[in-house]
Amino acid sequence: MGDNDGTTRTENSVERGAAAEPELLGIYLNDHLAGATMGTELIHRIAAAHQGSDDGAVLERLAQEIAEDRAALIEIMGVLGVPVRQYKVVLGWVAEKAGRLKPNGKLLERSPLSSLEELEIMRLGVEGKRAGWKTLLAVAEHDDRLDRARLEELIARAGRQSDTLEELRMRVSVAFARAL
Repeated sequence: MGDNDGTTRTENSVERGAAAEPELLGIYLNDHLAGATMGTELIHRIAAAHQGSDDGAVLERLAQEIAEDRAALIEIMGVLGVPVRQYKVVLGWVAEKAGRLKPNGKLLERSPLSSLEELEIMRLGVEGKRAGWKTLLAVAEHDDRLDRARLEELIARAGRQSDTLEELRMRVSVAFARAL
């Protein structure tokens, strides 16, 4: 059924969706920023817990890269004119702190389960980040404000980070299994 101007409801829905797209992109990017905030806090905590170990330097490098990726997201949001919603940043920060309260078999200290779960969470977060960069790459097809080459670099780096986190997770997993 058509509207009075001869367009179909589907066409009007698409137009309304297109008009709402900048708002939806802002929500999407702020959600990713909340996740990036949580991930940055978590990887710094993981790196601190493993300082001086064989994996300490690798985790420090990952922490630096992940913080740089968060800064890149904020920069991209600025290029797109998307305001940072501070309440979402705070929610990401609070979520990471609340995650520390999960039962891990020890009351006041880290357990062998802590590293395993944290590395799994980080890997999932990095995969989510990579998906976000890929979405922005798709947006770049229609928005020349976005630097496609930079997004491709961020996608590749997230892939390397995910691979590194999986290697670390497998080492911790083997040690965890041996301790059972």
